[in-house]
Amino acid sequence: MRNTTKDDIRKYVIEDNVNFLRLQFTDILGMIKNVEIPISQLEKALDNKMMFDGSSIEGFVRIEESDMYLIPDLDTWMVFPWPSGNGKVARLICDVSLANGEPFPGDPRGNLKRILEEMKSMGFTDFNLGPEPEFFLFKLDSNGEPTMELNDHGDYFDFAPLDLGENCRRDIVLELEALGFEVEASHHEAAPGQHEIDFKYADALTACDNIQTFKLVVKTIARKHGLHATFMPKPIFGVNGSGMHCNISLFKDGVNSFFDENGERKLSKTAYQFMAGVLDHVEGFTAITNPTVNSYKRLVPGYEAPCYIAWSAQNRSPLIRIPASRGLSTRIEVRSVDSVANPYLALAAILKSGLDGIQRNLDPGKPCDRNIYEMNTAELESEGIVTLPTDLDHALLALGEDAVIQEALGSHIYANYKEAKKREWDSYRITVHPWEIDRYMKVY
Repeated sequence: MRNTTKDDIRKYVIEDNVNFLRLQFTDILGMIKNVEIPISQLEKALDNKMMFDGSSIEGFVRIEESDMYLIPDLDTWMVFPWPSGNGKVARLICDVSLANGEPFPGDPRGNLKRILEEMKSMGFTDFNLGPEPEFFLFKLDSNGEPTMELNDHGDYFDFAPLDLGENCRRDIVLELEALGFEVEASHHEAAPGQHEIDFKYADALTACDNIQTFKLVVKTIARKHGLHATFMPKPIFGVNGSGMHCNISLFKDGVNSFFDENGERKLSKTAYQFMAGVLDHVEGFTAITNPTVNSYKRLVPGYEAPCYIAWSAQNRSPLIRIPASRGLSTRIEVRSVDSVANPYLALAAILKSGLDGIQRNLDPGKPCDRNIYEMNTAELESEGIVTLPTDLDHALLALGEDAVIQEALGSHIYANYKEAKKREWDSYRITVHPWEIDRYMKVY
């Protein structure tokens, strides 16, 4: 575990010829924000004296209470490898505090820390995440604007010449490794123009930081190849969408709490309780893990994305899958999460759900080891399998009925997030879309 000091940072600045420093944080919608300062202001940043206007950030505060401070996490020091003129640019990921020094309740990263403390109060020491983010690559036009023209027409695990995104993907991997990522695999995904790069698991807070950095690197390197990278869940009709499967595990002093050599399927009682909590609250947290109108175009049958609330240790159609690895690698894979989700909020909601399952001694029920997509309505009803919310509106209604997930967000984030998403849904709802013109204009 890193324990970076202020003196370490001062040394790195000289060794790496750093001229500018980005103080990064994430708003409630998952967008990376930053205040960039010349390195001459380093000491001010290290002393937690960098102030910014929080009223300008989505879901933060009103203008009359806008002064906030950025509190750098020194362990997140990173120097970007790409050129930036004279000297280099580094970054520190920050927590946000109020003017009085108290943690800002609307900071997603700080909110995840709060739920992690709740986990520790229950006797667990670590919550690990191994994400599998997917994205599409589209060509840029002569003005540098994204088009809908794909860079390739490859399929799952294809390679050049079918996978023309191979060189871009390799450069992304090289940049990630230069930044300290341990990349485990990269490959073409099932849809044309779709790619996946998997990196090693980490504790939840670090993993969420890594996800945000990953998105920045992918978009930056793609543009250097004349491409636009998008994590939009379903940019193309009729093909698979992009998700971010989350492989999660609880630990207690280095021991995986999900593993039991003598348990059924070698899973512990804690694993079943945690999984039951996730299944019990998934409708409530879907508005968090699948946060856009477009997210629900992905969560439909037939495209490998889970839309049914069930679990299995054998197949990939249910919401939760139990990968075959055991021992320290025992984990639960939550398959519904989007790549566009705010990772700090998504993990806070999933963790809170699992902890609630442990506290209430919930049972996940029997697994569904059949291909759910091939089951008819009567079979689904007999198995007690129901669907996820089918659109953002229904997901927000479910969120409004789940007190546990509201507590996972805290009152500030919950209120502001829900209001922002209601505006998004209303904007979509009242817009006349091309499909409607094609369908109704001539007929009626």
